[in-house]
Amino acid sequence: MSGAELQARLLRWLAAMPFLDRLELAAVSGVSERAAYYAMAALEDAGLAAALPHGSDLIRPTRRFHVTARGLSRLAAGEGVPTETLLRTHPVSAQWRRILLQRLDAVAAVYRLAAAVAAERGSLEGFRWFRAMALDAVLVLPDGRSVGVVRQGPTADRTAFAKRLRRLYEGKLPGSLLVLASDGSRLRHTRRLLDGLPMPTFIALERDAASAAAHGPVWNTPSGKAALSLRTALSGARPGRAMPAEKQRLRASMPADLPRGCSSDPAPGELLPARLRPAEKRALDLLAEWPWLTPAHLGALLGVGSPRLSQVMGRLQALRLTVSVIAGERRRFALTDRGLALVARRDRVSVGAARGRWSAAPIDPYALLTWRNVSGARSRQLLRNIEHTEAVHGFAAGLAEQARSTDCQVAQFDPPHRASRFFRHRGRLHSIRPDAFGILRGGDRPMPFFLEWERRAVRPVTMAARLAPYLRYFASARDDDGNGMQPALLVVFEDELTAVHFLRVARRETARTGVRVPLWVSHAGLLDREGPLGRAWLAQGGWEPRRAFPMR
Repeated sequence: MSGAELQARLLRWLAAMPFLDRLELAAVSGVSERAAYYAMAALEDAGLAAALPHGSDLIRPTRRFHVTARGLSRLAAGEGVPTETLLRTHPVSAQWRRILLQRLDAVAAVYRLAAAVAAERGSLEGFRWFRAMALDAVLVLPDGRSVGVVRQGPTADRTAFAKRLRRLYEGKLPGSLLVLASDGSRLRHTRRLLDGLPMPTFIALERDAASAAAHGPVWNTPSGKAALSLRTALSGARPGRAMPAEKQRLRASMPADLPRGCSSDPAPGELLPARLRPAEKRALDLLAEWPWLTPAHLGALLGVGSPRLSQVMGRLQALRLTVSVIAGERRRFALTDRGLALVARRDRVSVGAARGRWSAAPIDPYALLTWRNVSGARSRQLLRNIEHTEAVHGFAAGLAEQARSTDCQVAQFDPPHRASRFFRHRGRLHSIRPDAFGILRGGDRPMPFFLEWERRAVRPVTMAARLAPYLRYFASARDDDGNGMQPALLVVFEDELTAVHFLRVARRETARTGVRVPLWVSHAGLLDREGPLGRAWLAQGGWEPRRAFPMR
């Protein structure tokens, strides 16, 4: 293959898959990495392709390439079609470019999966992005079989994502489906939603599928527990090619060339995913999950000191993505409506719904910021109970700091809106709604837990009522809520007397019902002194503080 032919081939792949990096481009096109590097350098020198920097928490910083306006004209001439036809048949119009830039972190994760699939099969035959369908993309294997890809982002709402998956039944179905979940809780919930789909379906954590681990046994079927390799998952795809069709948009404008470097501020909204650094994106994700974090708690969760935190948050505030306010007599951070829109568009979430729940914008910008003056319903509720909210934040921050100084790792820590569990007990649907759910890993051993920070249960009747949902939960024999292990229940009270009293009530209720609850109780003073991983917990049958999590 001559140099001109190779360059034309790579241009065609970039038109089908804008913002590939060179390694991904080499994998999907089936050319060597060395040849891809030289060809892309020549295309960039000729002004036919350009690159912008990109990095995320899952993917190391790299350069992602797209076809320039000059390159599109060259490609259309080489294909013998009008430029307008190329804009309508490939995701290269100004409208498509804006969509892909807004989803750039998700795009990068899907491309890493596509590169892993291509490495298993030698190359890809085709690829198609979807704008509004339930599928994010479809890969076409060299033998003609099609594989659909669905990504569930970290801010995706359970109900909305369930509705999205039900739309998979509309129209043609690919030969198989690969689903990327952002964390273990979403993976478990999505497996139940996927069970029964009329095609082979496999699900994995996004961080595994976007790394070298994609070739390992990281894929699961909705109903099975055995981990499968990507090769095994691909072998289950049904023969034949069923490429879902999406209605073409009426507008397909020639895109303007992007500014070189993409580093100057202020940044247009669609370029923010390329301009933000991984640490800044981690901060945005933390504030999306835990609004109203104090600087100390945010720094502990990020694992950075005060100078670095000031640098990160200063840039985010300059880009109008976060806001710093005084609430509850302390300085706190929250996402602006612009920041909410950024993470919502990345995860294909309704921007209006995200703002309705989580907006920190004041209803009256000229009045003091109190919980009554906050627009978002859930954000307002968290600010209304700011002492309780801050206590849970403090637990999360203390756990993160202590884990970094030990051999433990905080693999997952879900906020209240993701920590709830629904289950059936004696034929009726019940739920538990803890303040957080987490998974610690000590070596290869997962240690899941629920957290309840209790401020109101001070009477025996109230204490028994707080414990009752967990008695039903543990009586329902749900022992796989944390990667195959039964979660512990951590309950924290404000003072020692109430904590000891709760242990007595718990002993009485577990004896009455015959249900074993892996219960650990502490109080704020002991927890502040020892930390979540220290000897800060009381168990039933003993009054000496112990460790709730075994340390090697």
